[in-house]
Amino acid sequence: MSRTDVHQHAWPDALVEQLRRRSQSPRVVGDRLLLDGEPDFVLVAGDGVRATLADRRAIDVADGVDLALLSLSSPLGIETLAPEEAAPLLDAWHGVADALEPGHGLWAAVNLVEPDLDSLRTTLAVPAVRGLQVPATALLDPAALERLAPVLAVVESADLPLLVHPGPAAASGSSGAGDLPGWWPALTSYTAQLTAAWFAWHVAGRALLPDLRICFVALAGLAPLHHERLVARGGQLGAVDRHVYYDTSSYGPRAVDAMVRVVGIDPIVHGSDRPYALPRDPCLGDAFTQALFVNNPDHLLHGGTR
Repeated sequence: MSRTDVHQHAWPDALVEQLRRRSQSPRVVGDRLLLDGEPDFVLVAGDGVRATLADRRAIDVADGVDLALLSLSSPLGIETLAPEEAAPLLDAWHGVADALEPGHGLWAAVNLVEPDLDSLRTTLAVPAVRGLQVPATALLDPAALERLAPVLAVVESADLPLLVHPGPAAASGSSGAGDLPGWWPALTSYTAQLTAAWFAWHVAGRALLPDLRICFVALAGLAPLHHERLVARGGQLGAVDRHVYYDTSSYGPRAVDAMVRVVGIDPIVHGSDRPYALPRDPCLGDAFTQALFVNNPDHLLHGGTR
C-alpha cells in the first residue's frame, strides 16, 4: 500500500485566471489573492504555492509520499457562490484531473447553492477523483447537515470519502483583516468551524448517512478533546465512530497524541496542508507511522474493516 498525504493544495493556472476575471471576492489582483475576512495572500508563480504539479510531485517523492490528494481551497467560498459564478471556477478545478499523474488525486467540489447531483455523480466517477470536499461552514449544526444530506448521499453511494475543510473565515470584530496576523483565520475561524461541524456530525451524521466515510482536516479543530466538557454539559461521546477520520495538518506530536488517547490510532491519517504547512511525522513509533501514512489512509479511501 502507498504512503499517502490526504490533504494538499494546488493553484492551477486555469483557476487563477478565472479568479483574475472576477471583480469581487474571491479574486486575484496582480499577485494577490483577495478574500473577505482574511489578510491578502501573495500568489507567486514558481514558489511553493504556485509550484507546478511536476515540481510538487518531485517534492513528494523526496519526502517518500506515493499519493497526494489535492484540495480546492474552501476558504475562497467558491462552493457557495451563485451557480453561474461558481461554474467556471469549479470547471477550472475539475479540469486538473485530466492532467494528473498517478501520484496525485483530486478532491472534487460542488456548488452548494444549487447542487447538480447528476453532474456530481459524473465527476466522482473520474478515476483521478478520490472523493468530495465540502466546507465546514456547510454543516455547522444538525439542521445544516440534514440540508446537505442529499449531496453527501451521492458520495456515500459512490463508496468514496468526504473531506471536511474550513470554509470562508468569519469577519473579525471591528479591525480590518489587513491588521491581523496572517495565521489569525487558521487559529480562530477555521478551528471553530471544524469544531462545530464535528459536533453536528456527532449529533446527526451517522443516522443520516450510515456508511459514509468522513475525514475532518486539522484534527477536527481538536473537537474530540472536548469530550469531558461534552459529558459535563449533558452530552455523551459514545462509541468511537469507525468511519470518522482526522487528518493531522499543521499539528504535531502533542496534539496527535492527545487525539489518539480519545479516538484511538485507527482514525488518524496524514494530511500536510502543503504548501501552507510541511508534512510532519509525530514520531510516535514505527507502528503508528505505518498506520498514519499507509493503513489508515487506505481505509479512508477504500473502506474495509480495521
